[in-house]
Amino acid sequence: MDINVQTSAVLVIDVLVTANTDTLYQPSPEEARMVRNAKRVVDAAREAGMPIIFCDDAHIPGLDKELELWGEHGVKGVAVPNPVLRAGIGKRDFIITKRRYSGFFGTDLDLLLRELGVKTLIAVGEDTNICVLHTLADAYYLGYESVVVEDATRTFLCGTQEAGIEHFQKCYGSTITTAQEFVDALC
Repeated sequence: MDINVQTSAVLVIDVLVTANTDTLYQPSPEEARMVRNAKRVVDAAREAGMPIIFCDDAHIPGLDKELELWGEHGVKGVAVPNPVLRAGIGKRDFIITKRRYSGFFGTDLDLLLRELGVKTLIAVGEDTNICVLHTLADAYYLGYESVVVEDATRTFLCGTQEAGIEHFQKCYGSTITTAQEFVDALC
């Protein structure tokens, strides 16, 4: 796998910590594994000088439609990027807050990526079949290539991890990799 660090960026999708009242983002062994692998990807990409873009839920209680479906989760001002990923530490770290599944919908993500000269998105995060899927669907429609780091994504709400990965490959032409393969490709 070849990664052009000049035209690629890592999208960290909803790797969050929240208050105990959050209905979705709760610690689990599966989440811990995903976070460890996401950290490996983020650290390697940051070291290589790639942009790291955190696409984070920032829902407004009483307004956002997702809250009707999934309950209180990812609330603006309560949910924050998982501190192990050290969002904002790098000069090429950016945070995009979102109120819908896709990191593109109603945000300036596309503008930011174009200004950075990004053509390929490396996706980590959760839920594979919801926010990662909808973000990469919009990326595909906008002409971006995508790489999904399978062991740095996680499904826990809808469908299976395997079905999500198959969808990325067949519908968006995504390259599927592991955290180790990604790190090795940057060395």
